Amino acid sequence: MDTNAGQVTGKTDTAALLGPCARWPVEDREIIRHVLDRAGDKWTALVIAALDDGPLRYTDLLRRLPGISQRMLTLTLRQLHRDGLISRTAYAEVPPRVEYVLTPLGRTLHDIVVSLIDWAGIHHDEISRNRSRFDAATK
Repeated sequence: MDTNAGQVTGKTDTAALLGPCARWPVEDREIIRHVLDRAGDKWTALVIAALDDGPLRYTDLLRRLPGISQRMLTLTLRQLHRDGLISRTAYAEVPPRVEYVLTPLGRTLHDIVVSLIDWAGIHHDEISRNRSRFDAATK
């Protein structure tokens, strides 16, 4: 079976031509899915939103994000830094001080995640009712 360039057995794979990523080149689609996975992560969205007010220290972020573990915050910050969405500045002080801030790229994501958070806040009651109805009907 030939699976090169979106083809299966010589025919164009129609699934590759459809869908939300169809307008992007095939070679870019995997990284686009990875970016969406990162941007759609709940902790990523909440960290991006929390950094709106400017630089924050690790402990300040922990306080602003109830429910996040230290390990998850560390992993999320590392990934956001890797993706260039936040910058990390370590100051040579005693005790050491590290601050995180949105980069210009991270700023472009900020309004999007805040809109998603607001949407969730507005519709959470309706979604909870829908879940309850669904769960009751499937018992």
